[in-house]
Formats: sequence, structure tokens, C-alpha cells
Amino acid sequence: MMVGAVCGVVPCAWGQGAAGVAPIDTTALVRRAVEHRMDAVKEHKPLRYVVHLKDERHETTKQIVETRDGDVARLVAVSGRPLTVEEEQAETARLDALAANPEQQEHRMRGEAKDEERVDHLLSLLPDGLVYTMEGVEACAAGECYRLSFAPKPGWQPPDMEANLLRGVTGEVWIAQGVERLTKLKAEFSSEVSFGLGILGRVDKGGTVELEQAEVLPGDWELTRVQVDVTGRALLVKPLNYQITEELSGFAGVGSMGYREGIEVLKKGE
Repeated sequence: MMVGAVCGVVPCAWGQGAAGVAPIDTTALVRRAVEHRMDAVKEHKPLRYVVHLKDERHETTKQIVETRDGDVARLVAVSGRPLTVEEEQAETARLDALAANPEQQEHRMRGEAKDEERVDHLLSLLPDGLVYTMEGVEACAAGECYRLSFAPKPGWQPPDMEANLLRGVTGEVWIAQGVERLTKLKAEFSSEVSFGLGILGRVDKGGTVELEQAEVLPGDWELTRVQVDVTGRALLVKPLNYQITEELSGFAGVGSMGYREGIEVLKKGE
């Protein structure tokens, strides 16, 4: 039986009565799921994987290797077709130029670090910035998942412009029962909202964001799918039209290495 109860402002319990399911504090559940994710990031081991990216203009497939100096990538397909000989030569020349220019890789790594900090910051605010309603338990890729709906918490004051995004989203989140890891999130901007993610901007009502996460190696949970479809304004003037689908697969562990070693791994196609 599906049961809903407003949670977050005060602790909310949900259960199945005679079945003996213990009451659940949904805010505490979300908090633990976020903490488990943060703890796992600290123990993360380098990976290699494949990213298929499709946006308004391009469709590409890349191999990625994580290194101590940030990620390195090699283009392997465009619009579903393998690279031509000329494109392969151009990609090899690009990787050789990157290997000879550590400042470029350092700049890229700083950008990656800032993006990760923003994501971690927003995730840390999920338990307090939203009100959660337990909708039930259902089958999911991780076995059994709690399904919770969410909405902005009345009266919550975002600590900064980045966090202001949470004031305009509603949606659902799925959390694996046993390990309490977030497996999926679907959010919609139910109202126009201003934000600051490196630039000042505004997202229009109706935009959507979907995230999926899975255990790709024993004990290692990673994003496997991201879909974003939003419109708005960048710097409150320039039109913003952002539609992207990113799918990640083929995860495998790799040893710790510098970015030049990662480039050689990519060039060899190992």
C-alpha cells in the first residue's frame, strides 16, 4: 500500500503497521544517504569508463581515465560512428599537445574540482532545504528502494545563490533500502528561480533534471546517467538553452597514475 505523509519540517514516520516495518524519519534517511555518498568520495579509487554525450548540437563517445592530475579523455566516436583516420590523427595530436602542456591540464583539474565542490555543496543541503514525503517501497536496480517525493521547505533560507536552486524544485528521489544510497533523482523546476553557479542566471519554470547512480564495482557507486533540459537566462540577459543526456558505462578500476600516463593508456586503447 502506498502511503504519503508530509515530512521534513518535523520528523515523519511511515510504515506498514501490522507488517512490522519500523517508522522512518525521511529527513534522517536523506541525510544518511548524502553522508554515505560523501564518505565514499573520500575513499574513491581511480576508474576508467566510457561517456556517451548528446546535446543540442553534438553526439560523442569518449573514453575517460581518472588520474591524480584530473581526468583525461579520448574521443572514440561521433554520432555513433568510429573516428576516421584523419580524426584519429587529430585526436592523437591533441593528446600529445596536452601531454606537453601541464598548465592546460592543471586548469582543467581546477575546473573539475570547483564543479565537484558545487555538487557536494548542493547535496549537503538536500536534507534541510527540502520537505520529503514517503511514497512507498518499490523494486529498483539496487533491489528495493524507498521512493520519496520532495518540495521546497517553507521558510528555508538558502545560504548562498547556488543553494537558491533548491527553492524552485519539486520531484522524487529513490534510495536503496539496504545500503541507503541514492539511486535516482527526478526534479522539475516548479517555479522560476535565480541562481549563481559561477555566473548569475535564471532557470525557467518547467526545466527538468534527472540523475541515476549505480554500484558499478563492489562498494563503488557512480553516476551512470544525467539528463538535463532547462531554459533560462545566463547573466540574466543571454538566453540559456541547455539540453544534455550523458550516459556512463564500462567502468573498470585503474591504478594511481599521472595524467601523462593516463594519456598513454588512452592512446594504446587498453
